[in-house]
Amino acid sequence: MSETLLTPETVGRLGRLDLVARLVVEGFLAGLHRSPYHGFSAEFAEYRQYIPGEPTVNLDWRVYAKTDRHYQKVFTEETNLRAHLLLDCSASMDFSGDPSRPSKKQYAAYLAAALTYLLLHQNDAVGLTTFADKPLERVPVRSMRRHLFQVLKVLQDLPAGTETRLGDVLHRVAESAQRRGLVLLLSDLMDEPESVLSGLKHFRHRGHEVVVFHLLDPREVDLDYDGEVEFEDLEEPGRRVRLEPAHLGDDYRRRSVEWRHELQHECRKRLIDLVEITTDTPFDRGLGAYLRKRRRLY
Repeated sequence: MSETLLTPETVGRLGRLDLVARLVVEGFLAGLHRSPYHGFSAEFAEYRQYIPGEPTVNLDWRVYAKTDRHYQKVFTEETNLRAHLLLDCSASMDFSGDPSRPSKKQYAAYLAAALTYLLLHQNDAVGLTTFADKPLERVPVRSMRRHLFQVLKVLQDLPAGTETRLGDVLHRVAESAQRRGLVLLLSDLMDEPESVLSGLKHFRHRGHEVVVFHLLDPREVDLDYDGEVEFEDLEEPGRRVRLEPAHLGDDYRRRSVEWRHELQHECRKRLIDLVEITTDTPFDRGLGAYLRKRRRLY
């Protein structure tokens, strides 16, 4: 089961990378993350020995004066990162413009499997929610290594969805995610931009860091078809239209660029990372490039 989504070659390439949450927690390679509530009535729990290279803000100098050793104060809120994977299973995610490429849903499953592996590998906690017009399946947030197989079991056989109500789903999940963490959304964002942005803003309002993997098929970007083509609405089966893409290609591409630029601009204003990936990019290469970029910037 796991070999289908995570090959040894992929693990070898991605295993050296760490996904470090920005704004909410400060990551350490050992898996320890400073509390997002640090400085806000954090409750002292215990001491632990200081590791060279760590921030010194919580060093107890009185203990050092007595013992000649450096000890850190540990607070009850200090914990591992909690990551919430949200995977869009609406019917539009089943689209693939070329039989040689995975559908957007399959591509999202590959990304979700790799992200789960990476986060569990650094001792963080991961949960998964699949959705369409409503939440479909939910794997609770856990940090145990064997939790990977529970997530992969769902990813191996993703539920079928129909129409998209992305904004409504994001609001519902945001209300249920009580503790601050990292929200990773994998979707084609095929919904009204105002509704999508409203849902994403809800997570930011509650203190979460948000990363959006905007997944598109190359044919959705350039509408590169020859001759007359019949298109079917995947979210409204039976609704079809025949047209010649060459007649509206320039207008379509202009509108597509405007839509994507609007999403990028609005996400940037809200400190949301929006990563656009097309399904002709090997998923581990696209993810690896993004993680290396985060590592350099943050």
